[in-house]
Order: sequence, then structure tokens, then C-alpha cells
Amino acid sequence: MKSILITGANIVNEGRIFRGDVLVEDGRIAKIGENLAGTAADKTINAEGKYLLPGVIDDQVHFREPGLTHKGEIYTEAKAGVAGGTTSFMEMPNTVPQAVTIPLLEEKYARAKEVSLANYSFFFGATNDNLKEILKVDPKNVCGIKVFQGSSTGNMLVDNLEVLEGIFKECKMLIAIHSENDNIIKANLESFKEIYGDDIPVKYHPKIRSEEACYDASSRAVAMAKKYGTRLHILHISTAKELELFDNTIPLEEKNVTAEACIHHMWFSEKDYDTKGTLIKWNPAVKTEKDRDGIFNGVLSDKIDVIATDHAPHTLEEKDQVYTKAPSGGPLIQHSLVAMLDFYHQGKISLEKIVEKMSHNVAKLFRIEERGYIREGYHADLVLVDLNDPWTVSKENILAKCGWSPFEGHTFQSKVSHTIVSGHVVFENGQFDESKKGERLNFITK
Repeated sequence: MKSILITGANIVNEGRIFRGDVLVEDGRIAKIGENLAGTAADKTINAEGKYLLPGVIDDQVHFREPGLTHKGEIYTEAKAGVAGGTTSFMEMPNTVPQAVTIPLLEEKYARAKEVSLANYSFFFGATNDNLKEILKVDPKNVCGIKVFQGSSTGNMLVDNLEVLEGIFKECKMLIAIHSENDNIIKANLESFKEIYGDDIPVKYHPKIRSEEACYDASSRAVAMAKKYGTRLHILHISTAKELELFDNTIPLEEKNVTAEACIHHMWFSEKDYDTKGTLIKWNPAVKTEKDRDGIFNGVLSDKIDVIATDHAPHTLEEKDQVYTKAPSGGPLIQHSLVAMLDFYHQGKISLEKIVEKMSHNVAKLFRIEERGYIREGYHADLVLVDLNDPWTVSKENILAKCGWSPFEGHTFQSKVSHTIVSGHVVFENGQFDESKKGERLNFITK
């Protein structure tokens, strides 16, 4: 593998920013120093004026393969991620067929090995009747178990409370949960259908998938996790009220209950439904400005531990339907880092905190082996950004297979110039080198 020398970068890592050089050899960070210029390397990147960050690790994506590949594929969505500075992803099991047996899970890993430009891991899916299979999953090379406590795309709802309790009691792996009370949602939906039929105004989405539905399910999950000492990770927090369930008084390494915020819940609010419509219809729903600001504060206060995308593409044709038929979800992975960097430009968050929430903490929370930091000996997953190179999102530069973005027309202030995945420069100034694929993530077990 080619060696790489990065010179003169502003390195953002482990709570500080410093000017330095980085030497990459055999896929790993061989040396970090101040005077490495002139060191022999196969490729030298002049990073003067740019910022070098550990690559983004996205712990929640839906790449739609197998079975839903008209929406997206591992190849296309990982490529979009790499262009946006994401070097590793963890993908969800609600594909067709669903990844709810070991053989089906391993088929996804085999496919990623062939086509993914980013490093990868895949969640194993829980159902009402596959506990025995869950207990066979190897925690050394699978990121976790996914439980849908609220229905969503490719419905895998675990609605048997006895089964849910059994999973929490017996599973020793991290359980990542989509946490909404489906009975509350169904009752709300029926009330609105009585008034509007199927063509419910999308602005009522947060009333249907309500604060009550989220808090009820999340509080039950947290209580169950505390009862059994389960490692619980609650995905895509969408309400300010849920923050009271999480602790910021202990280090992340000591937390059994953790939380994730997603870009769309930090960026949009219910006011945006008038202009964006179903393009910002997600489960759980984008809610009030108070919720949006509360989630952002939760990130800053460490009640929320990581930032992800819940990248979940659908075609525009699918989105352009009446409320009850338009699916929830949208593409975000190409724009997650630059969106957070816009918040930096607005003075809302530091570069160090962005790196902590999008790289360091994801590696720490999932116990990923030797990734997520710029450290000597670690895998070289790196992203180089120019903080002052504005560009506007348009159909011509969107890489997700679905071909649209809720950010279309928005001008981001920062641009990713280089992405290095496992020591390979896969993206450089708009061009891809696909000669080497990403690697399967490994996890530290205790």
C-alpha cells in the first residue's frame, strides 16, 4: 500500500487543534509530528490552511441493499458518504430480506467487501421470534443488535413486551433501538385520518409521531436497560423531553445508556414542513424549535453522545405521494460533516466538539478497534477540509442514488477535499480512486 505524507495541517484531535504533519504507512498512522516535511512517501498532500479530522463514523444508515436497490445501494451510498468525509458506517437490518439470521447478515458483509468505498459494519435485526439467533451473533465483528420499538420502513416491529424483555435480559451486546410507542402513533394517525383521510397535511407528522410516543417508549427502554444492566443506545432522539433520561455526570466509557442525535433533528423544525413537505418526513418526526434547540443543547452538554444521519433514501416519486403513502426518511450522509461545520461557522459548536461527537465518541461507544482518532498505530481514516470553500448543493453534485437532498439550494461554507479510508486516498478534490475498498470494522469485547 502506498505511503502518504500530509504536511502543514491544522489537526483537530482529542480536544485540541495543533499544526502538524501525518505520515501514513501500510494503512496506519505511522507518525504525527511537526517537522516531517521531506520524509520519503509515495504521495504528499499539502494541507496548508486546511483542517485534518479523523474520519466521520456514522452509526446509523440505511443503504437499501439487498431488495430495495432502486432507492440506494451499498456502493452508491458509501461513495456519497466518502465524498462527505464519512470513512465508516453501520447499516441497519430492515432490508429485503431482513438481516435477521446470521447467513443473511453475512451476505451483506460479503457484498460490502466487494463494493464499499468506506469501512463498514451491519446491525443484526431483532424480531418477535429470533432471540436464539441473536445470541449467536459475534460481538467482535458485528456492531450491535437493532430493535424497532416503533414501526418504520420494512416493518420489523418488536411489539411483544415479553420478547423485548427477553432480549434486554439475555443479550450481552449493544442494543440500538428505534424508540416510539406504536400504539400511541396508531391512535393519533386514526384521529387525523378521520378528518383528512389519507391526505393529511405533513405538518401534522410531529403530532402523529408525537413527543408522548417517543418519551413513553424511550423511558420504558431505559428502565428495562437499568433493570438488566443492558448496553442500550437510543437512536435519533427527537424531543427535548427525552434528555431527562440521560446522564452527563459520568464518562461515556461508564455509561450503559447512551443517545444519538441526527443531523435533521438538529437542523430542521416543524416550520420547515411548509417549504420542504415530505422531503423532511422522518421517523421519528422533526418536531418543534424547542425540541431542535434542546437536542442541540443535549449534544453540547454530553447528555447526547454521538451525531449520526439516519441516511435513508427514497425516490422522489415515492416521496411525492399523500401523507399516508409517502415513506419516511431521506439522504443525508454526503452532507453531514459540512452541515455540522456550518454550525461551527455560526458559532454554535467547536471543531473539537464536532470531532468528538462524530468520530471519537462513536468509536468509544461501540468499542471500535483502533479507529476514530488521529493516533500513531491507528488505522488511517482521515478527512481533510477547507473551512472556507463555499459550494451549493444541486442535483448535479448529489451522489446518493435517489438523486435529491433536503439541502438542495443550500450553500455550505466548508468543503471536503480529501478522504482517506484505511490508508487509501479514496476521494481527492472531487475525484475517486476506487482501486481499494473499505474494511470490516472490529470491536473490542470485555
